Amino acid sequence: LAKYPEIKTLMGPDPHLKWIVSGMVFVQFLACYLVKDLSWKWIFFWAYAFGGCINHSLTLAIHDISHNVAFGNKQAKWNRWFAVFANLPVGVPYSASFKKYHIDHHRYLGGDSLDVDIPTDFEGWFFCTPLRKLLWLFLQPLFYSLRPLYVNPKAITRMEIFNALVQFSVDLIIYYFWGLRPIIYLIAGTILCMGIHPISGHFIAEHYMFLKGYETYSYYGPLNFLTFNVGYHMEHHDFPSIPGCRLPMVKRIAAEYYDNLPYHQSWTRVLWDFVFDDSIGPYSRVKRLCKLAEES
Repeated sequence: LAKYPEIKTLMGPDPHLKWIVSGMVFVQFLACYLVKDLSWKWIFFWAYAFGGCINHSLTLAIHDISHNVAFGNKQAKWNRWFAVFANLPVGVPYSASFKKYHIDHHRYLGGDSLDVDIPTDFEGWFFCTPLRKLLWLFLQPLFYSLRPLYVNPKAITRMEIFNALVQFSVDLIIYYFWGLRPIIYLIAGTILCMGIHPISGHFIAEHYMFLKGYETYSYYGPLNFLTFNVGYHMEHHDFPSIPGCRLPMVKRIAAEYYDNLPYHQSWTRVLWDFVFDDSIGPYSRVKRLCKLAEES
């Protein structure tokens, strides 16, 4: 910032985010109507090939919204409520809990018992063969949702209760009008596309130590167009208040700080290497003891 103060002008809300997210939510509601009479094999096909991609993208929009980039820091409540709206096609309540834990991920990156993004010792010990690591990738949504309850349990907040009430109310409305198939379409898409899917490669690419001494990596490939530039992950951790749409500008302005860092060229290759490279697994994360953990 001292060398490139113009980066400060990139901070602040993204005026287009709310419209893009709203369009994605309504596309999924339309899809719920269109799939209500399909056979189960087509339900799962479209969940993986289409709906799940939108849902995964929406979870990354929620990631951006958790940094108040939809309406700005002065409208924090609007960001929380909008995240609940963006959550609707995901099928299960997620946004409020994500916000609560994601701040710790930035504040205590790799912090033992604080950063719930770090796999548990059991995950590292058990999922150590190619077949088991493949299973771990498939179960990744389950581990991401349950791990915080074991590693760093926190009291349930009012926003989480609101998130759950709104989510399950909309699920019931969809079920009442169109039956069970649209619900399965939404939830199956979320689970499948956050497991073994090219987009889900970002989970591994971001912080698994593929090269010794480097714990955060960026990815500059085409899938950033579907994921609100979450691939610009080094840039995001440097400037979390800059929305994803402007992170490429950070790299252009301060190229000398990023061009010499290792980065991933393919999320699909990341998944392949994770499964078949014996030197990479759930243990391939930097874990550090933070002061807050020592005090507690």
